[in-house]
Amino acid sequence: MTISEDFSKWAKNLSTKDISDKSKKTLNYLIKDICGIILSARNENYVQSLVKAYKGSGKFISLGHGSDFDISSSAIIAGTAAHGEDFDDTFEGNPMHVGACMIPAILAAAQRFNLNGDQILKSLAIGTELMCRLALVAPTAMHKQGFHPTAVCGTFGVAAGLSSVLNLTEKQMVSSLGIAGSFTSGIIEYLAEGSWTKRIHPGWSANSGINSVLIAQTDFYGPRTVFEGDHGFFSAFAIKEVKREYSKLTDSLGSRWEIENLAFKPFACGTMAQPFVDCAIKLGDKIKDFKKIKSIKAKVGEGTVHRLWEPSKEKKKPSTPYSAKFSVPYCVAVGFLRKDAGLKEFDEKSINDKEILDLANKVEYEVDPNDEYPKNYTGTLTCITEEGEFTEHQPCFRGGRKQPLTENDIDKKFNANLNYSKINESEKNNIKDFIKNIFTKPNFSKILTK
Repeated sequence: MTISEDFSKWAKNLSTKDISDKSKKTLNYLIKDICGIILSARNENYVQSLVKAYKGSGKFISLGHGSDFDISSSAIIAGTAAHGEDFDDTFEGNPMHVGACMIPAILAAAQRFNLNGDQILKSLAIGTELMCRLALVAPTAMHKQGFHPTAVCGTFGVAAGLSSVLNLTEKQMVSSLGIAGSFTSGIIEYLAEGSWTKRIHPGWSANSGINSVLIAQTDFYGPRTVFEGDHGFFSAFAIKEVKREYSKLTDSLGSRWEIENLAFKPFACGTMAQPFVDCAIKLGDKIKDFKKIKSIKAKVGEGTVHRLWEPSKEKKKPSTPYSAKFSVPYCVAVGFLRKDAGLKEFDEKSINDKEILDLANKVEYEVDPNDEYPKNYTGTLTCITEEGEFTEHQPCFRGGRKQPLTENDIDKKFNANLNYSKINESEKNNIKDFIKNIFTKPNFSKILTK
């Protein structure tokens, strides 16, 4: 039996009562977090660009934008909004943003296929679990090959999740995963100058996963060995020097839920930058006069350098707000000076703020051979001032399994994102009601906004 056959057999036979309580709770958080983020980005230029491209394509709702879209464009727009500000969930061990792929796909497919709450829960659990497990097979290998893990794995998650509830046979579900392997894409060249392509990756994955299922449903035949084959996914998308542990995909399915390890971001920036923001905020409480700072030194994992620290010129003076989200020097500076790294800290005005840029220019890094990345995301900053030396350490990703956000934290973030979205009070209440009942009696008219 191939890996995709093994996984599909488990997925087809899964009952929602077999999903762990902690996983269900995490998925509730995930829906709330992602819907809030989608709405918070509804007026951003990159989202509006897609709305213009697809408006009038159908009759389905894309959250935040009316009911003028087909199933594919509904998912593409929402998926792009969900990931566009890099405020969405992540998975420790190898960064993977599952909610931005899974939630938009399910919101679109549920309207097309009239899915009930039980089907929505099952499809979300299965797709999310597969994406998390794909992250564990060869950590760092996809990034090093030049691919965005969320982009190239999201298609599989969506295909698995939807296949499990749309009456596909096990053979058809296996084919949907095989087809997904040829539909998946997403390079990380956006790093060069903060362009928009990373933002659209989850939306495109959602669309590609949906189409993989639609095609497989007609008995179109996809490769059974899509994951482990000589020319399969990991051969194509992950450097060969990193050992593959294919057992991670199927071991203890149903008894060990990787969903439970999803992490929720407190800051609107790159995952590995977050612990350094926490350190910077703590340093800001100790050092009242930032003008006396001579230098700030960060200890980092080698695997983060090419995405968050280099090229140095771009990272110390980001050319776009999006580029700033993947610059630790910038994130450290806003953490120190603003005591936050939220949506407002990554706008055009902020990235041109002289005080922020001057401080970012004082931030340097050194590779720490003992850094735990990618198993654990830590941050250490040493600030040298005219008055002495100050060090802060964040031992883990705040929001992750070692220091999870509370339900109150999730609610606070959700409400802040709804306020940022500029939807009215009635629409806010409808969205909250929809989320509350999505796993029992989903009412999609509730997510229609102006």
